Amino acid sequence: MRIVSSHIRESSHKPRRANAVRSMARALFVGVAIGALSSCALVKPGEAPRDTFDISAPTSFSGVRGGSRAQILVKVPTALSSVDSDRIIVKPTPTVVTYLAGAQWSDTVPRLVQAKLVESFENSGATRATAKPGDGLVIDFQLVSDVRRFDVYNGVATIELSIKLLTDRTGLVRDTRIFRAASRASSDMPDDIVAAFDRAFDELARDVIVWVVNRT
Repeated sequence: MRIVSSHIRESSHKPRRANAVRSMARALFVGVAIGALSSCALVKPGEAPRDTFDISAPTSFSGVRGGSRAQILVKVPTALSSVDSDRIIVKPTPTVVTYLAGAQWSDTVPRLVQAKLVESFENSGATRATAKPGDGLVIDFQLVSDVRRFDVYNGVATIELSIKLLTDRTGLVRDTRIFRAASRASSDMPDDIVAAFDRAFDELARDVIVWVVNRT
């Protein structure tokens, strides 16, 4: 009787152990599922790709008379960190900086300005040569500049550059000037805003070339 009774008691514990294992498995599964859902809730959707825009360098220079035999080096302009990016600045007030949603420049603003100034000089044929640092030319003058404004405010795209013309051999400043050009955008759409920047840069680049030619 003792053997039988012992066998019965031993057998009665097996379902309890099985139930306990199943309960622990269910609890573990629920915990993992909740953790996974919580992780998913923390994942934010990625930002939509931005449209990339460029400005063009002027190609016709009927207003540029004469030329220079000087070789010009155009350095990368300096700029505040808010300007030194590939974002298109739109200012709701003169002191607040925001960026045009879904749009960007093809490069940072300083490098974009440098590249398009070099291209403008080359298109004009007004100097013997124009280059960037590292191009290996013997340089007569350097253009050292600072981008003060490259933004849209109140529907007007404004570009403002402070430029120094330096004699390369001595480092002395030949002349300095602040160039500013502005153009109103026909709407707040990215295409129209970029077109306004394009017109402003066209005017500014022409003024810079005339100024350099008359001083070199």
